[in-house]
Amino acid sequence: MSKATERPDVKIEEAKDKVIGAIAETMDLYGVTPAAANLYATMYFEDQMTLDEMRTELGMSKPSMSTSVRRLQEIDMVKKTYTRGSRKHTYTAEKNFFRSFMAFYCQMWEREVKINLDAIREAQEDFIEVIKDSHSTPEIVAKAKKYYDQLEESKTYYHWLDDLVENIRSGKIFEFLPKEK
Repeated sequence: MSKATERPDVKIEEAKDKVIGAIAETMDLYGVTPAAANLYATMYFEDQMTLDEMRTELGMSKPSMSTSVRRLQEIDMVKKTYTRGSRKHTYTAEKNFFRSFMAFYCQMWEREVKINLDAIREAQEDFIEVIKDSHSTPEIVAKAKKYYDQLEESKTYYHWLDDLVENIRSGKIFEFLPKEK
């Protein structure tokens, strides 16, 4: 291969490496390990890859590769694909950043809402019991009411967060924050 035709290929690989490095560096926001981040970033430029191709490309161990792929599947960043005539599993990276952002953060926010609202509901039931208990002193009742009200106020945030998730999932968010300017 002559220098004239080799140079553009090298330039393409260097350009890809810049983006792969940036994606891998920021994937900690999605709660993945640096190995999984590097894997996703590498897969971003590929149509699909087998586990063997991933290992060859990245020099990762089989257990590390499997763990990384599984974690990326859990957060909808990588999907298993079917290739007719092949017995090997192939995987493809989610290339639509809007979709991956929405899937990941909506999943995390829904979890936050559920866990915290469940805990608040249970705690408020306990506070009501304390308030109604004839053995509670006025100081204890005041403290229970204070905490009950504090939790009641915090529900506003969780209901707002739930509404945010609904607006993101339905696409209504793009009426207020368009994808393109």
